[in-house]
Amino acid sequence: MKVVLITGASSGIGKSIGEFLHHKGYIVYGTSRNPEKINNSIFPLLALDVRDISSIQNTITQIIQKSGRIDVMINNAGVGITGPLEEIPTAEIKNNFETNFFGPIEVMKAVLPQMRAQKSGLIINITSIAGYMGLPYRSIYSASKGALEIITEALRMEVKSFGIHITNIAPGDFATNIAAGRYHAPVIVGSDYEKPYSTVLEMMNNHVDSGSNPNEMAEAVYNIIQDPNPKIHYKVGAFMQKFSIVLKRILPDKMYEKILMNHYKL
Repeated sequence: MKVVLITGASSGIGKSIGEFLHHKGYIVYGTSRNPEKINNSIFPLLALDVRDISSIQNTITQIIQKSGRIDVMINNAGVGITGPLEEIPTAEIKNNFETNFFGPIEVMKAVLPQMRAQKSGLIINITSIAGYMGLPYRSIYSASKGALEIITEALRMEVKSFGIHITNIAPGDFATNIAAGRYHAPVIVGSDYEKPYSTVLEMMNNHVDSGSNPNEMAEAVYNIIQDPNPKIHYKVGAFMQKFSIVLKRILPDKMYEKILMNHYKL
């Protein structure tokens, strides 16, 4: 039975993936910053904050001591952030990158020695379709997820000779509680951004509320684990969300920008 580690597994996509794999017979370890607050998990939840290197190392050591190996590591922990770039506090920008980018890097660095020793392993980074394009009022989120996509492309070439596979899976909008945990720069009355930001913010929240079932992501992750030679990139979501990536690739930049601005009523 393969041993799977999932960061950010107390709710949403991470929880759905953990439950799906648990029912498939995998040994699943999930993590949460505050596992003591969760009492309904069907798999073990360990304390881990991806912004804290000692927390990462302690938890991974604990799993290796108990199970002897880590076969699959899923970097799922992440946070959303919205707002006009000009009005997002710099501290919030740094926190987002610590969670969405630097944190996953530290988790990968912590599991790679064990995977090299095993001569096998799979790392799946949960990114976002938003990471393929700059979206208005989601600049920081798009940037942090896009950076993780690129890191994955480079790292998988560095570790391929060790028998380790690394891949990205980019979800679109899913019906989770991400909007509740997202940092929203406040809508400032009288700001030049007040009206357009309010409009886009409402659209984003509606998209999440009407999003797909997180079990779609769980099934996609399961299929990736079954594949002996996974692809570099996977996208999971509504057709138009995935098709938007294709359009960006083939359309002139300004035409694509105009489509986005019309979509967001800007």
